[in-house]
Amino acid sequence: MSFHDSHLEMLRLPYMFREYVHVSPDGKTAAWTWFGQNPAAQIYMAPTDGSAPPRRLTNTPHDAYVIGWTFDSRAMLVHQDNYGDERYRLFRIEREHPHEMTALTAPKPNYYLRGGNMHPNGRWIVYGANVDVATNTPIPQTAVIRQDLITGERVELARPLKSGGNLPQLAPDGSRVLYTRADKHPAGRQSWLVDIDGNNNREILNFGVRRKVSASWFPNSRHILALVETTTHRRLGVYDSETGEMRWLIDDPTRNIEEAFHPMNGNQIVVLDVRNARNLPSLLDPVSGIETPINSAFAGNLLPLAPHNAGEWVGYYVSSRQPDDLVRFAPDETTPEKFVSLTRVWDQTRLTQEAFTPAKVFSWRSVDGLEIHSWLYRAKGKPRGTIVCVHGGPTWHTQDAYYPRIQYLARAGFNVLDPNYRGSTGFGVPFQEEIIKTGWGGLEQEDIRTGIEALLARGIAEHGKIGIMGVSYGGYSSWHAITHLPRDLVAAAVPICGMTDLVVDYETTRPDLRPYSAEMMGGTPDEAPDRFFERSPVNHVSNIRGRLLIVQGMQDPNVTPENVRVVTERLRQARVEYSVLAFEDEGHGVFRPKNVERLMEQAARFFADTFGTT
Repeated sequence: MSFHDSHLEMLRLPYMFREYVHVSPDGKTAAWTWFGQNPAAQIYMAPTDGSAPPRRLTNTPHDAYVIGWTFDSRAMLVHQDNYGDERYRLFRIEREHPHEMTALTAPKPNYYLRGGNMHPNGRWIVYGANVDVATNTPIPQTAVIRQDLITGERVELARPLKSGGNLPQLAPDGSRVLYTRADKHPAGRQSWLVDIDGNNNREILNFGVRRKVSASWFPNSRHILALVETTTHRRLGVYDSETGEMRWLIDDPTRNIEEAFHPMNGNQIVVLDVRNARNLPSLLDPVSGIETPINSAFAGNLLPLAPHNAGEWVGYYVSSRQPDDLVRFAPDETTPEKFVSLTRVWDQTRLTQEAFTPAKVFSWRSVDGLEIHSWLYRAKGKPRGTIVCVHGGPTWHTQDAYYPRIQYLARAGFNVLDPNYRGSTGFGVPFQEEIIKTGWGGLEQEDIRTGIEALLARGIAEHGKIGIMGVSYGGYSSWHAITHLPRDLVAAAVPICGMTDLVVDYETTRPDLRPYSAEMMGGTPDEAPDRFFERSPVNHVSNIRGRLLIVQGMQDPNVTPENVRVVTERLRQARVEYSVLAFEDEGHGVFRPKNVERLMEQAARFFADTFGTT
């Protein structure tokens, strides 16, 4: 199979993840982590007025992730791990002193650190970590910790009763910490407050043991913005932490609000409604309740991040027709042609917009009649075959956005189907909750199978020329497909960091991730042993008739390499042929450019050889 520079060029474009994009509290500077641009992911910064090109702030052999700013906008807080092991060390980088990374926490910790806020006094940092500070030994729960940067003293401010994702948020005035607990049920999330001295620890937002609450601070350090899940939708409200009053701003079952936040430098709330995997952003005045929709009738997706001078905003813009970008825009003139690029990303490539394969909506009905949405990327000319690229999560969704692997495969001559199966976000709470009814390996896998059959019925795919790949839960779905579907539906699979034995995965994953597995599977392995056994691909490898290429990051703490060890042992016992592509310098996924190129070249050849279209 031949490859061209333009194919590989699609893998060499810089790209971002939303969680590593942050505008300074004063609104003057945007900082982000760019992947694909350097041997490891690095942090860049640019003025929001567009007066200067981006500046690179880090130059390290390990990935650097910007996680936020200090409240005075003078410095950024940065996570860095070791080749994807997710054992983060916290650093500070001054805006005026790039490349000078000041370490705030210990190197190579034996625990998992989450988040990080600098106290206004400049002496304390607050973060979450699954460690007992008295003994420095790991614990299941993620405790809220205050660390003194001068003495090194660590003080535990609060500790949940059970493990779970907990990302502490320090109030802008440094008085209190907002954090999350999941003590009552794996599916639920309640919001708690604790004083900076560890006193007055109390639950403030609880709307049901199985309901999730996400909350964040207003700039005034008194009010808290709360997004509250119900059985049908999410309600948006403002909680007064002094009076205990909750005032609802939006309570509309016809809407699917998936994100809301109050920028530190503005007086409006950003509300993100997502429908059919498309962003429908708006700006909401919390005092008057007046909501102003932002036009989104254009290709791609825009998310406002923070206001800029003269009524303009800084936003995060993604599209399948261009690399990810940070832009300045006017809310009443939201057309990509009028966006001002802050990253100047087009200066980083020789490609033009015509080189990108557009994402087109493709839908079908699953076995129970539920409509399933996907994105279809059509190869130019006669396709070599069809690849189903399954997103991870599963609580996530793909958009009309730039995905390097999909663009590469499309330019290499493959049709690509990118399904938003049940359990995905972007389609409302009921659709997202559908996956829990049957658990992992249930009807969501039927959604994928019926999607393949829809491609065949419409003449887009050919029997025997269909492959599947994905990362994390997409890797699990790839394992499920190759162990449950005939070769004429799935001829080849490339699972990347995918779960193979759900019991082994539960026992070896990060402790803060186990409640998510229990939520999705209806209990722990002890509580639902039959389901964990039946839904584990490792117990069905004798059914494999197609070809298999297993990909794993050897530092992965999420879906650990133990998943590969147990499945390859079972494959050998069943005399099933397979290949393994392991990366010693990767964690959960494959991100280093040299590894991405190796993976995608090998995967494309693997699929083409299987389909006989080399």
